[in-house]
Amino acid sequence: MDLNTIWFVLITVLFTGFFLLEGFDYGVGILLPFLAKEDKERRMMINTIGPFWDGNEVWLITAGGAIFAAFPHWYATMFSGFYLALFLMLLALIVRAVGFEFRSKDKNPQWRSLWDWMIFAGSLLPALLWGITIGNLMRGVAIGPDMNYYGSLLPLLNPFSLTGGLVFVSLFTLHGASFLRLKIAGPLAERAQAAARRSWIPTVILTVLFVAWGFIATDILSRASAILTALLAAAALIAVGWFQKRQRDGWAFVMTALTVAMVTVTLFVGLYPRVMISTLSDEWSLTIYNASSSDYTLKVMGIVALIFVPIVLLYQGWSYYVFRQRIGKDTELEY
Repeated sequence: MDLNTIWFVLITVLFTGFFLLEGFDYGVGILLPFLAKEDKERRMMINTIGPFWDGNEVWLITAGGAIFAAFPHWYATMFSGFYLALFLMLLALIVRAVGFEFRSKDKNPQWRSLWDWMIFAGSLLPALLWGITIGNLMRGVAIGPDMNYYGSLLPLLNPFSLTGGLVFVSLFTLHGASFLRLKIAGPLAERAQAAARRSWIPTVILTVLFVAWGFIATDILSRASAILTALLAAAALIAVGWFQKRQRDGWAFVMTALTVAMVTVTLFVGLYPRVMISTLSDEWSLTIYNASSSDYTLKVMGIVALIFVPIVLLYQGWSYYVFRQRIGKDTELEY
């Protein structure tokens, strides 16, 4: 395995960790205005992700930094071509972060309701845009011989990628509801369980449609390894419903996490060794070789990653362990 492939695998791991962890963050934010019946319950929901949401976003920052260092041409093409979509995503994430910090600064119900809806929008829009991004990475975009994207935002909003956006929204909603069931006690936990059950069937339908469409319209599932990971994702998603019926909430959450992880891995396995597909010519697609930094840069960054990635993993694992307790109405709330 050469350095280019090693870095591709590392970026795959980083995006998998990001979607797995930030996915339930988005799901909790999407469910916030609908599950909670009073301000106390909304505060309980926010406090389930309060210690984690900013740490979870570090995975995205790290993944973006890794792409910039290891595959600068990939970074330049994707971040310039998807500029407007990524700008909207960043704006939504800023609004969401402000909402977490500002909603409890005033006890006025209208003030808190405003920021609750901002948290909802700041969770829904990134989930939708990530699905659209994944759909376009699968389908390919108009990349020329100079590694530039020739297009605007509208071509990115095609039916296939929009379906991918709906898949991510539904999957993250299911993931978030399963997480809430584990983290909250009382009637709110029962509502979270009901929400998880209601969201399971639409998630299955949308995912099956998207995978079948992707099999026909793209070559992502042309490789046996990608088919295997897609089947693992499908099996995990089906298992979610089975565990829900038996009220095995811990295993249901594990299965939603596995579904998110395998969906992400399927994308990268299907892309390899490409990183972005050109719809204009296969020769103009970006790969881990024509988009990469020098061997020296990859070696130096490999040493840095080898030192610091385990430290970050240990710290984040410790934070989840410290804040592992359930949140009830008697719990002292920060947000």
